[in-house]
Amino acid sequence: MKAMFYDAFEKAPEIRTLPDPTPSEDGVVIAVGATGLCRSDWHGWMGHDPDIKLPHVPGHELAGKVVATGKGVMSFKIGDRVTVPFVSGCGHCSECHSGNQQVCPNQFQPGFTHWGSFAEYVAIDYADTNLVQLPDSIDDATAASLGCRFATSFRAVVDHARTGPGEWIAVHGCGGVGLSAIMIATALGANAVGIDLSDEKLAFARECGAVATINASSVADVPEAVREITKGGAHVSIDALGHPVTCFNSIKNLRRRGRHVQVGLMLGEYAAPQIPMAQVIGHELEIYGSHGMQAWRYDAMLSMLTSGKIAPQKLIGRRITLEEAIPGLMTLDRAEGIGISVITQF
Repeated sequence: MKAMFYDAFEKAPEIRTLPDPTPSEDGVVIAVGATGLCRSDWHGWMGHDPDIKLPHVPGHELAGKVVATGKGVMSFKIGDRVTVPFVSGCGHCSECHSGNQQVCPNQFQPGFTHWGSFAEYVAIDYADTNLVQLPDSIDDATAASLGCRFATSFRAVVDHARTGPGEWIAVHGCGGVGLSAIMIATALGANAVGIDLSDEKLAFARECGAVATINASSVADVPEAVREITKGGAHVSIDALGHPVTCFNSIKNLRRRGRHVQVGLMLGEYAAPQIPMAQVIGHELEIYGSHGMQAWRYDAMLSMLTSGKIAPQKLIGRRITLEEAIPGLMTLDRAEGIGISVITQF
């Protein structure tokens, strides 16, 4: 198979011809139809993720068609169109039995614990627990765009934050994760405030449903600006970037008994950010991490998509080739351009 490959962190990846994968007894092989570029892939390439063992093939947001199955797979067959959460559970442990596959201690993560989807084929373990059947109305690129940032945002906004109609939600960072959160919150009837350094991204945030925006580069005190817009602070706040400043501001701009959800990864030098703990205690704030979404919760998200309440396809900025994904991966930390890039040609 043709795949993106690297054998050293921070070294430019190459396009290689590698052996085709074979399915494990409980797994499948998927012919990749589309796969998204995500900042998490950049963190992996930089060496921030201890799960990655070199040499490596990255990629974790994917959709495609099953082309081979292991003997133990019961629920899926060759020809099925599927996607998969980027965090997949083993299906056997106590967390999986409680429905929390996203924190399974034996989790399978394509592109991190195993070779990923920046390739013509990818092997996925624990298929019956984790694969999601795709309706014909959803194309591969749209389905791939759900796999990490949109699904994680969905769980953050809907399940963790319990965002309701009329509530204010502040979204720090208007990249793929943040725009997803704004779109989902708007569909729930909430009032979203988008915060970023780019006027271009803020304009797109308004197109996705934000009722107000803040350019953090031109505002002296972002939390105070949020409190002024929301008349007392946000009920919900999301750090969609993963930076000490956005994490601090996201907690600081909450009203009493507000909910903060950390979606943006904080790795490497950002792994131990300062937070306003006195406010957390005194105002009884809730702080959550959001680490993907279980396969069984995809039905709710797909129902909103097929009914037209959300349109994740609007967030696709570029459809690119596997070769074009090499510079795309290496520059993901620069947050240039609007929307996300999806590999659709191999």
